[in-house]
Amino acid sequence: MRTSLTLKQLESFVEVARTVNFREAAENLHVSQPALSRTIRLAEDAIGARLFDRDTSHVSLTPSGHELLPIATRILQDFDGAFSELGQFLDGYRGHITVMTLASVSVALLTPAIAVFRQTVPQVAFTMLEGQDQEIQSAVASGRADFGISMRPRQHEPFIYTHLLDDPFVLLCRDDDVLALRTSVQWSVFEQQPFLPATARSSIRPLTDAAFLGQGLNVSESLAYPSIPAVAAMVRAGLGITAVPRLTLQLLDMQGLKTVALTGPVTTRPIGLITRAGRTLSPAAQAFMREIGAKWREIIN
Repeated sequence: MRTSLTLKQLESFVEVARTVNFREAAENLHVSQPALSRTIRLAEDAIGARLFDRDTSHVSLTPSGHELLPIATRILQDFDGAFSELGQFLDGYRGHITVMTLASVSVALLTPAIAVFRQTVPQVAFTMLEGQDQEIQSAVASGRADFGISMRPRQHEPFIYTHLLDDPFVLLCRDDDVLALRTSVQWSVFEQQPFLPATARSSIRPLTDAAFLGQGLNVSESLAYPSIPAVAAMVRAGLGITAVPRLTLQLLDMQGLKTVALTGPVTTRPIGLITRAGRTLSPAAQAFMREIGAKWREIIN
């Protein structure tokens, strides 16, 4: 026995069973009565059994029709439910988004952006990952993350970069340091006290190295710090002073510490959205990226 019924045949069968009237069923389905009769006949041929007993004045389900009706109804309901879920996904109301960011960005931007987004789109699930810029780029390139928020990739990398913000560096010192009384300082202050550098794998290290090289500064480096919270403790302990991007202050306990604007020149860390070239993001991910852009403008302002 063949059972390759189409959705159209199942829908037609269920409507005739519901109305027990071919004319009314045809009107409800927006087809002609002869076309509906052909569809039912093809369905009967497919399963090898009559579905309706009918004459000029009466239509009733056969035993085979009674057996098929709950099955057909369930199939149509499952199909409608599945397409409803697909529609919600395509409209950006369902899905799963994985984002990988720098730790400072996760605190300053990603977490509040998710909170706002989920107020209107609660069915979208999130996975938040943190890492250094190279780790973020690797995750986006491999598909482990839908997109990243990090520093600008090198031009030859296979990414699309959408710039969000230039994150300025500030001096971090103890609050009893004479520098704490200043409103701004130049990078040359790091020649006067031990400088605490980031480790070589940090995205911050190349930027501070470039600032010293560009100024022709001879900076005495002290102990390299493994993380932003660690450098706060090191500065507080009197091991030296350092320069950090302003957003990283979100990660710090500032008790006993002070920040001072760094000028001459102003050095910034470019931060933006990173996606892999040629990859289509889900509607939810695209909508969330727009939300991040809006949230970032609030931070800037």
